[in-house]
This record gives sequence, structure tokens and C-alpha cells, in this order.
Amino acid sequence: MTRRSCAIYATGIVCAHLLIVGIALVVAQVFQTMIHSRLKKEITLTEKSQVFEGWKNPPPPVYMEYYFFNVTNPEVFLAGGKAAVKQIGPYTYREYRPRENVTFLENGTKIYALNPKTFVFVPEKSAGDPEVDIIRTVNIPFVAVMNELNSYSFFLRTVVSMYMNSLGIEVFMTRTVHEVLWGFKDPLLTKIHSMKPEVDEHFGLMWKKNGTHEGEFVFHTGEENYMDFGKIDTWNGLRKMSWWSSNQSNMINGTDGAVFHPLINRNELLYIFAADLCRSIHLAYVKDVEVKGIQAYRFAPPSDVLMSPKNNPTNAGFCVPAGDCLGTGVLKVSVCREGAPIVVSFPHFYQADPKYINAVDGLSPNKEEHETYLDLQPTTGVPIRACKRAQLNIILKRIQGFPKTKHINETIFPIMFVNETATIDDDSASQMRTMLLIVTLASNFPLLIVGMGVILLFVLVVLFCRNRQKKNEVKRIDFTEAFHSFTTAKDDTAYTQVSDKPDEPSETQATQPMRNGSYIAMSPVEAQKC
Repeated sequence: MTRRSCAIYATGIVCAHLLIVGIALVVAQVFQTMIHSRLKKEITLTEKSQVFEGWKNPPPPVYMEYYFFNVTNPEVFLAGGKAAVKQIGPYTYREYRPRENVTFLENGTKIYALNPKTFVFVPEKSAGDPEVDIIRTVNIPFVAVMNELNSYSFFLRTVVSMYMNSLGIEVFMTRTVHEVLWGFKDPLLTKIHSMKPEVDEHFGLMWKKNGTHEGEFVFHTGEENYMDFGKIDTWNGLRKMSWWSSNQSNMINGTDGAVFHPLINRNELLYIFAADLCRSIHLAYVKDVEVKGIQAYRFAPPSDVLMSPKNNPTNAGFCVPAGDCLGTGVLKVSVCREGAPIVVSFPHFYQADPKYINAVDGLSPNKEEHETYLDLQPTTGVPIRACKRAQLNIILKRIQGFPKTKHINETIFPIMFVNETATIDDDSASQMRTMLLIVTLASNFPLLIVGMGVILLFVLVVLFCRNRQKKNEVKRIDFTEAFHSFTTAKDDTAYTQVSDKPDEPSETQATQPMRNGSYIAMSPVEAQKC
């Protein structure tokens, strides 16, 4: 057997083994199953220290951008016209949210943690100085008092209204951004505090929220089921709330938005419990995106999250009291926030009923600036970019006994909205890309084997064809040489015909003795003499 033949046989054997083994591994999905089992088992808060440390101290910087709606025509609105607002901002704060008092429970299947948040102003990312910039907005303490007295007698409301007039308290107030956001001593609340000490005399949209937490959380670690990774078990000791009018609406579903289970697919709904919204919301797949070279799935709240119960009956439980419902795109949360009739929505009433948008001049909702979304790396379930946007509104309406409101049209009035953003940092992105590359190579190793087998099969075909071509050429050369030798011998050899009649003696023959019979002589060589 020639060397070429040995090479062909060896290539064929190796090719067959690679194809058989590779196809078998692909069909059986051995490596994919092994990688998935590894991810399901090890991406838990107790076993994967890197994820645990990242969960305790998230490396990506979180920024809170506050935008305010400055009222430009308060007199027109109080006279029964349409309010006009102008957006100002952002006023940006860096948010620090380390988890504290972390304690494992029930053999590591659950984990207890507090999540205090601290805010630090970032001037280079802000539109101005919050301690200098002035805004005109709704006097929320005034509206809260009116709302609280709405169930009392007309006489009492009239007396309180006269007293507020004597203090110079109006429906709209003018304050610095810092005061509206972080608090100030309100004259009306101060008077109430002197009579009811439990009422705080300070007011601010973020009053007492700098350095405090949103409650005590107990999370599942995913030890028992990877699908439960990061899910909330209890919040402030509760497994469900009691504010809403249905059991489904009161459920605490999903995670706090910081982590999700690994191996996310596009068809599932992801749930988040938002303590500031007093409810859980769900997110649905939107599209594939790429963030710093990392492939991700974008999930966002679909339009049915804040849809009117007329179009989405499952939202009827968020009407309190039962049947008292607002329209699409808004949610009254005053049931869990005592005082003013607070309503939340997406910024500029994005995805809301047009009647709320058209009630106030200066609003222009759009998806790019006002949509809430999460970009999740599907293999690990880690958010690599997040954008949470929510707007705070208040219901302004006529209340008998308060003459200042007798001409206004009931309006859900926008106060401000927040844009909470976070994007994975460069170091974490580099580590994730490396990890995902290893996972991809390991998962696709059977395909690499099949690919090598296909390449060797191509090489085998080439070698076989070339070897066959070589053999044909050798045969043609051998046949040509044989034929050439044969034809050459035929041309160079002559034979003398045997005659049955004696020829006349030639001059040569005359000099030679005659012999009996005839003979054959090779020509042109002379016959040897005896």
C-alpha cells in the first residue's frame, strides 16, 4: 500500500469518527445540557461569589434624573382654562444602593437584605443648580388637606379654607428644585403638626428617602429552583399586600429588578415588584439589542400594564374602592400613600389615554425618551442596561368650601418624572464577554467537531479524486509506452518474402555458391558467410 493510500484511509477513518461523534453529541445535546445544568445550579447567591458580590454592591453606576413641569399660566388654569407646563431638568443624582444586613435563611435557600439608597448630586450631568433654580408647581400639602377634608362637613371645609387664605396659602407654590425634591418646612403642615404631632411638618417628594430603604426584603436564592433566583419571598414580612381590591392585584410577584433567573427566553413574561408603585408589573420581550458588545433581550412593560379595566379586566383589582377606576395609562396610588390623591404614569402620559395628554399643554410623549425597559443578558439573566421611567401626578378638582378651586376643571396634573438609568461598566462588560465566549465555545463544541469532520470529508474527496486521477494517468502512460514500443518495432523490422519459384541469380548470388531450397534473410543486414 502506497503512502498516498495510507493517507486516504487515515483521513477517512478520522473523518468518520468526527462526524459520528459530533452528530451524536449534537442530537443528544450533551454539552448544551451540561452548560445549562451548570448555569441553573451555580448562578445562585450562595454558590457564585462573583454574582453574590455584584448583587450586594452593584458595580454599574445608577443615575436618577429628575425632570419637573413648571406651570407657566396658573391664573388661566384657576379661571377654568387649560394649564400649560414647561419641562425643566434634568437634575441628576448618583444613586448608591448597597445591600446591608445580608443574612442567609433556611439553609441558604433564602436571603434577607435591606437596600438603603443614598443620593449625591452630579452637577456635570445636570441642567442647573437645584438650590438656585425656582419652579412653580402644585401645592401638594394644600391639595392633601383639601382631599382629607372632602368627607367632612361643608362648614369645617369653609373654616379651614378661610384660615389657609389668612396664611397666604395658594393652589400653586413657588420653591427651589431642592426644596420640592428634598423637603422644606411647610407653614400649613406646621400648623397641623402643632395640633396633631404625628403629622410631619416638612414636605418634599423625596423627603426622608435619602439614606433610607424601601422595606425589608427576603429573596429566593435559586438553590431549590433556578427559576426562583432573585424572586421576592416577602416584603416587610408580607407575601401579599392588602391595598388593592383583588387577590391577584395584591400579589408580590417577581424580583426587585436587580437580577433575574438565568436562561431567559423571549416568550416569557418577567415580573418586577415596584415598591414605589405599590404593585407588581410585568415586562414582555421587545427586541434583540447589543450593549458594549454583549447581546441582550429588551423587555418593556406592554400597554396592558396600565390599561383601563374596560379593555383589560385583570386591572379591575387596582380600582379602589372597587369600580372607581381611572382611564388607560394612569394608576392611583393614594391607597398606599396617605394624603394627596397621587397618580403615577409613564412620563408625559406615554401609553395613556389621549384625554390626559390633551388636558395639559406642553406634553409630548414618545417611546425613545419615555419608555421603561430592561436589557437582559439571556444566558445569565443579568441586566446590562436599565431605564426605569415614572411620572408623579396629582388630581386637581373642585372641592366645595374651597373657593380657589370653584372654576378649575378636574385634571390629572403632572408634577415631575424620574429617569433611573444604569449601564454595565466596562470592566464588568469585558468579564461578561469573556465568560459568554467560553460558554458559547463549550456549548457549540459538538458543532466544531462536526465542522472538522466536514472539512476532513472534503479533504478526503479531494485526495480520492486526485489519487484516481493519478492512477488513470499512470495507466495511460504505460499503455502509451507499450503502444509506442510496439509500433517502433514494427516499423524497424522487414521480412523477405519466401518465393516458391527460383529467382534469377543476382550479381551477388552469382558470386556465391547455390544452396538447396530458399532461406529468409534479415534485411538490410548481410547474411553471414559460412
